Formats: sequence, structure tokens, C-alpha cells
Amino acid sequence: MAAYLGLCRREILLSWRQGGEIGLALGFFVLAVILFPLGVGPEAEILRRSGAGIIWVAALLAAVLSLDRLFAADHSDGTLDLLVVSAMPLEGVVIAKCFAHWVTSGLPLVVLSPFLAVMLDLDASAVPILVIGLLLGTPALSLLGAVVAALTLGARRPGVLSSLLVLPLYLPVLIFGSGAVEASIAGSARPHLLLLGALSLATLPLAPLATAAALRQALE
Repeated sequence: MAAYLGLCRREILLSWRQGGEIGLALGFFVLAVILFPLGVGPEAEILRRSGAGIIWVAALLAAVLSLDRLFAADHSDGTLDLLVVSAMPLEGVVIAKCFAHWVTSGLPLVVLSPFLAVMLDLDASAVPILVIGLLLGTPALSLLGAVVAALTLGARRPGVLSSLLVLPLYLPVLIFGSGAVEASIAGSARPHLLLLGALSLATLPLAPLATAAALRQALE
């Protein structure tokens, strides 16, 4: 357990020290939400109706921007080879990396979302549901993104390829996340939130297995 905690701490510290990619993802998230009203107009009713979808789409695209740093740097400097042959199971290494990725990418999006929701004039009763939905759904984004990042490791243009592969996988998270906010206004958001939690719980054991297999294949 100490080795896993040390790996999580290392990944988080490296991400904060190399803060350019984190700042890029967060800056994109904020700017995408801010620019949307300029494109569709400042009508409060339109923004209120589409605000949750805007925030979720921006969060998904921001998550895609940060996928490259999951394994690319460790692959280029040889650290990934050492992790593969270490005593730690590779699946555990993947979980530690995904946790660090979520802490430095997904969690900041959750923290920023209430302020952006207020700016879009989202219904006050729907803001907590938006935050809870992001808190439940963003771990699945990191875990699914890890699978795609491993599959595209060593590709000539991994950013473009990973975007094409990961966005279809993110669609259920987007549908249930934005649907939870709409359902909270009309009635109960509990089914949507339960499905979001189920997606994250399902990807927790399955995604590391697929990611580890893809990493072994990429390093052969």
C-alpha cells in the first residue's frame, strides 16, 4: 500500500510542478463555457435550459486535452518500462495514475462548475445535482481515458487519435450527467445519478485490466 500511495503522490506532484497541461485543460473548460453565451446570445431562458449540457460538454473536452500526460512522459523517459517490471501489479499502477489524473484534472472541474453554473443562470436547485453528477462521472472519464491513452501510446498523432476513440466512450457519461440536471428540475435526478455512479464503479475494475493489457502490448 505504501508503494501505491507513493506512486499517487509522485504523479500528483509531477502534475502540479508541470502545471502547463493542467492550466490548459482548466483554461479551456472555463473559456468554452464563457464563450458559449457569446455565440448563442445572452437570453437567460436559453442559457438556463442548456447550461448543464454546456458545462458537461466542456468538461468532457477538457478531460480529452489532459489524456496525453497519463503515460506519454513515462513512456518517453523509460519510467513506464520500470513500472511494468516492478513488483507492483500493472493494474494497480494504472489505478494510481488514474487517481492522480482525476485529482489534478477532474476534481478542479468539479470545484469550478458551481461558479460557471451561476454565470449561466442555472436553476439554484440544480447546481448541487450538477456538482454531484460531475463528482460521480469524472472518475469514469479518467478511467476510460486511460484505456484510450494506452491504446494510442507511441502513435504518430496520439492527440487526434485519442479524441476520435474516447469521445464515443464518453457519451453515456454526458447523457446521464446532463440528464440528471434536467430531471432534478422536472422531478427526481436519483436514477441518473445512480447510473453515473454505476458507470464509474463498472469502469474501476474493468478499465485498469484493459489499460494494463494495452500497455504491455505497446511496450512489446
